[in-house]
Amino acid sequence: MGICVDETLGRQVGARREQTVRIPKRAVDRRERVVGTKERDHVSLIIDPLLRPDLARLASAVGTSPLTRFAPSPTGYLHLGHVVNAIYVWGLARALGGRVLLRIEDHDRIRCRPDYERALFEDLAWLGFEPDTGLDPPLRQSETPQVYEDALDRLRESTLVYACDCSRKDIGGERYDGRCRRRRLEPGSGRGIRVQFENGDEAFDDALLGRQMQTPAEQCGDLLARDRDGHYTYQFAVTVDDFRQDVTLVIRGADLVSSTGRQIMLARMLGRRNAPVFMHHPLIHDGLGEKLSKSAGDAGVRELRSAGLTPPKVIGIAAARVGLLNPGESIRAVDVARLFQT
Repeated sequence: MGICVDETLGRQVGARREQTVRIPKRAVDRRERVVGTKERDHVSLIIDPLLRPDLARLASAVGTSPLTRFAPSPTGYLHLGHVVNAIYVWGLARALGGRVLLRIEDHDRIRCRPDYERALFEDLAWLGFEPDTGLDPPLRQSETPQVYEDALDRLRESTLVYACDCSRKDIGGERYDGRCRRRRLEPGSGRGIRVQFENGDEAFDDALLGRQMQTPAEQCGDLLARDRDGHYTYQFAVTVDDFRQDVTLVIRGADLVSSTGRQIMLARMLGRRNAPVFMHHPLIHDGLGEKLSKSAGDAGVRELRSAGLTPPKVIGIAAARVGLLNPGESIRAVDVARLFQT
């Protein structure tokens, strides 16, 4: 879901105006204005507090040697949007003295393909983004189904976990109304598994967007942990994995802000005492305001490679598209921490 800005409300809203996300008023006032530039090692950094977190404050929040993750899904080729995420992930990890875990989120077994995964590894290596762990051997969600089943068993000890045969058409929107809670359906083919969410707010401090407040039970209703095809869902799998892999800093695009509260709530239900620190960075949008999509083949890294562009040039293009660099400048993957050490 793409995110835009509601001028009247001073907050970000979805394409259909659901799941509002609070952002500081300065994000509305300054979102199209460059605050200034600063020369650093032949790279002109754009100085704008909406593009970079306060590094000292972030360091205090995450502690020493934080672990973050780059977690693509092999459902298409990498595009410039993934490069932006890599810039933020590797840049902030290195600036904070932390580590990067590579996790292949292939929970969607229908759309994920081995050739996309191979291309993902090739493109990351070509760009120069080297993870500290998760490459040899690769960490794939598809290879750990028992981990997620064990997590469901833990949840069953403290909350309602139930089978659900509702389709998207049955639900008719973003929020599930709990219609299968008391039906006592037996788990089986064509039935998903849901976890009941109790009413309650989740407050968290986004390292870039500031204080956020969400109510998962009102936003999404009971969380779908496993779909009707037997695949564990993104929301469930990433929460389980971030917990078990001890990820302390989650860096991802602004289109995922609205899912943060439910993941924090679910992690606590699973036994996680301290939630990771979240930071949601700007997205690259096409000319129509839609975020770039690998399924649509937007700005693919492989196409840019074939056109003769160098890795620093591709990284520079991605950085410039979100305002971290001036257009036309290049930067190597090993140097992206400089973009955040202003």
